[in-house]
Amino acid sequence: MSAFDEDLFLKGLEQRKATLGAAYVEKNLAAADDFTRPFQEAMTAWCWGFGWGDDVIDAKTRSMMNLSMIGALGKMHEWELHCRGAINNGVTQEEIRAIIHVIGIYCGVPQALECFRAARKILEEQG
Repeated sequence: MSAFDEDLFLKGLEQRKATLGAAYVEKNLAAADDFTRPFQEAMTAWCWGFGWGDDVIDAKTRSMMNLSMIGALGKMHEWELHCRGAINNGVTQEEIRAIIHVIGIYCGVPQALECFRAARKILEEQG
């Protein structure tokens, strides 16, 4: 019995590419092997197909929520990735700054400083 849902995967793949960029997503999927492929497929279906796949919350708001939660967790590699995605989804520099302020209030100044460092890197890359 397989938990793989092809429709949910395809829906998730479309949203994942729209947010993170097709090149990034295709590179990750191409690099998947027998060990990591099941996770890549499940994450694409579950996170991006199920989690991002409805129209109740728009992509920009979901990106803002992700930056807040991932920032709170201190997962800075993922935060950078989702910062790029947030910009793709229309999140402005001012909104990123406001999100980091909230992270600082609830998670501490050191974590806000990490987010500012990462945001500056991404914003400079984006021009």
